[in-house]
Amino acid sequence: MKPNNPFLLYGYYSPDYFCDRERETDKVTSALRNDRNLTLIAPRRMGKTGLIKNVFYRMERENRENAAYFYLDIYPTRNLQAFTQSLAHTVLGQLDTLSQGILRKMTAFFKSCRPVISMDERTGAPTVSLDFVPEQAGETLREIFGYMSASGKRCYLAIDEFQQITEYPETGVEALLRSYIQFLPNVRFIFSGSKKQVMEEMFSSAKRPFYQSTQIIVLGEIGMDSYRLFAQRFFSLAGRELPDESFRYLYELENGHTWYIQSILNRLYEGSDTPIDRQAVDRCVNDILDEMETIYQSNLALLTNNQVGLLKAIAMEGTVKSVNANDFLRRHRLKAASSVNVALKSLLNRELLYDTPEGYIVYDRFFGRWLRDTVI
Repeated sequence: MKPNNPFLLYGYYSPDYFCDRERETDKVTSALRNDRNLTLIAPRRMGKTGLIKNVFYRMERENRENAAYFYLDIYPTRNLQAFTQSLAHTVLGQLDTLSQGILRKMTAFFKSCRPVISMDERTGAPTVSLDFVPEQAGETLREIFGYMSASGKRCYLAIDEFQQITEYPETGVEALLRSYIQFLPNVRFIFSGSKKQVMEEMFSSAKRPFYQSTQIIVLGEIGMDSYRLFAQRFFSLAGRELPDESFRYLYELENGHTWYIQSILNRLYEGSDTPIDRQAVDRCVNDILDEMETIYQSNLALLTNNQVGLLKAIAMEGTVKSVNANDFLRRHRLKAASSVNVALKSLLNRELLYDTPEGYIVYDRFFGRWLRDTVI
């Protein structure tokens, strides 16, 4: 069954609905095939998850080996216990066809916990969880990795938003994971994250356990020409026209950021305009901003005046290399550099701003557009 709208906003369907990334797909696939672990860094909504699933899709269909592929998003986890439980649910539920025989095998293998098979309330499919005490989370984690190692399969595990482990209250989580991972000859890892500075520090600092343990790939924007051809093909199949100039306007409006472009294309495809002009693009964006306005106003209500002022100033500029530059401070009537630096740190931690090689930007592209268009 094909998706109703080819411009997907969530999930992965097949390579037909995945735009370009051919070079990145080849690069990631080659690294995994040659037993190299990977670190994948990109802002949220740039397409990390889609790339990972596209790689796994290709590798699984090449069917060269007895392999298992796992994707684990740890953004919702807040401690080592939650991480361990999520990993168990992801791996043990897919590595085996769940049965009473497998349950007995697991029970014999796991010493620090008790495997429990239950039925998923939504799908009716059997799932497995581990009944363990929080104090035993580290040992249970070791046993999960050991179970993967003893499975007889080559395993590929992608852990998304990996920087989340630095927020866990337990000490030494990075070192613990590194000590287990380095002794798994049949398991390859993709460590994916959206906090650039945190991820780079984790894998590039000689003081950290994961120092130089992976190949690092920084994911950028999809090229405009590749994206244009991808979009125009689907509009053409629907008997509609997306002119080059209109797509260029759309692409530059969102600075090539994948999810925001997809959101606009999704709505344009839903409509009936043909050919699609700039006014049609602007109408789609304005509809989205109108829908999100209440949420954006609530976000601002949680910020200090200094934070709002800096956020608005960066939105007006688009990209700001130095927030302490005198002309920037004067132009936007901001307070002393020390106050701006405090606001900057808070906005980065809240992921309202993002530090790119070109400078600071408002993380949410639509939020940035709303800030520019709204008098505060």
